[in-house]
Amino acid sequence: MTYKVVCPVDDNNQVIINLPANFSKKKIVTVYVDDLVDSKLSKMEQLKSAATDSLFLADISEIQQDFDFLDNEIQYED
Repeated sequence: MTYKVVCPVDDNNQVIINLPANFSKKKIVTVYVDDLVDSKLSKMEQLKSAATDSLFLADISEIQQDFDFLDNEIQYED
């Protein structure tokens, strides 16, 4: 049986997992540690901060101008 739970890490860098009742007779289990949740949260915070980052917004504006130029060029060729 596979049981998946996301747990907080405490100040002592420890995780406490309460197993479901049907694990009560088990003598050994395998635990996988995956920090993917933490990575996703970090990336989301970076994306949120990009919305107000002046350098990032200037880059986006420059790219948009390039595409606007290309869009106009294609319309004239038709």
